[in-house]
Amino acid sequence: MSATDPEVLAAAIAKQEAELTELKAQLKELAQQQQAQAEQQKQQQLAQQETIAVVKAESADSKFSKFSFKSYGSVIYTSNEYYDNVQDTTPERRGRFDLERIVTEFGYQFNDQWDMEVEIEYEHGGTGTSLEYDGFDEFGEFEAEVEAGGEVMIEKAEIRYRPSDAFGVKFGNIHLPVGLSSTLHKPSQYLTVQRHKSEAAMLPAVWNENGIGIFGEIANFHYQAQVVSGLNSEYFRTYDWVASGHQKRFEHVNADDLAYVMRLDYGNFKTGSAVGVSYYYGNTSGNRHKTNKLNSDGTVSIFSIAGAFVEGPWIVRGQYLNGTLSDSDAITQANKTTPGLKPGNFAQLGSESEAFFVEAGVDLGHFTPVPITIFANIDYSNPLKEVETGIATKRYENTWISAGINYFPIPEIVIKAEAGVQQVAVASIPDTNFFALGVGYQFSL
Repeated sequence: MSATDPEVLAAAIAKQEAELTELKAQLKELAQQQQAQAEQQKQQQLAQQETIAVVKAESADSKFSKFSFKSYGSVIYTSNEYYDNVQDTTPERRGRFDLERIVTEFGYQFNDQWDMEVEIEYEHGGTGTSLEYDGFDEFGEFEAEVEAGGEVMIEKAEIRYRPSDAFGVKFGNIHLPVGLSSTLHKPSQYLTVQRHKSEAAMLPAVWNENGIGIFGEIANFHYQAQVVSGLNSEYFRTYDWVASGHQKRFEHVNADDLAYVMRLDYGNFKTGSAVGVSYYYGNTSGNRHKTNKLNSDGTVSIFSIAGAFVEGPWIVRGQYLNGTLSDSDAITQANKTTPGLKPGNFAQLGSESEAFFVEAGVDLGHFTPVPITIFANIDYSNPLKEVETGIATKRYENTWISAGINYFPIPEIVIKAEAGVQQVAVASIPDTNFFALGVGYQFSL
């Protein structure tokens, strides 16, 4: 038979058609199997998503998932040359250990929009009184004793409502956004061993007041505006201008004079580079306990401008503060004649005050395996830049120049060392040297 035999050709065609039919059947079966597998995978994914949703719902419903806890603190050693009083021109040296502060922060998230936070600070080991029985005193007596000279105080107790990133409201005891220490107050957030001395010589440290504020973020702009309790001029002092007027001595805070605060930042000082300005304005005489001693407002206004450049290994931060106080002479006279205040003969108050700092560092961890940052710093403060009458003493015009290192054995712990010189703007007073060591920590749960 030849290849052109019609019967042979028909048989070959029939064989191929059979093979083709079988192949189509196999392909159909394979497609059905793939469809079944895809459906099975889809069902498995749905089941997995349902399981995750159930776990999240259970987690959200858990009481403990709504709590948060943070803590930071520092212990320092300082060796300073100091003067016994403002007339003394021969410095002496003294070394000191200080459990500078332990801060605990408790938070609770009520829902997606409402939360609260309470911050408690224990300074210098805390303080307290105790009742003790002394059997060797006459016939035995109960004695109340002060256990330590530190402080335990609530630095923040606020409730926040934040329906969106662009707008939020907070009220209670809130931080004032004046001065960078209100934002950068944890040990790893500043390079010096202690917080910047220039700001402490002018403003309350990590300034907090009772009041209400709005805040938000729009296109990397961060804004804040607040109405808060004002200062009390009875406690203004020469050496720290209005810082001592912070009403934290009494159970109740006088609120006859309120203060108004605004701040606008571009960028975020906590996470990197930023620039920002703030303004504080408020009267102070209405919050005096002896209101009959002063008939003027005692208005405090404070302007601040700050900047930070944090890029790669480079760190540069700086701040300038300028403040004015109206009726400073009248406040000085009222404080001198108020029984119990005893501000002394050096109660001269500045009608204008200024302070600034600049710190610059290089993170050597970008070039070596050792996580060390070296830095240089300058702080300057002059609480008596201007006075209403007479000549302002230069005794309180101070400059601190220092250099040091920050070592991070782990990201949550920093070990610091700093050495420097303090200069007083009085020619007859020699410069003094200081040295400091510190260990700080921070963590969150």
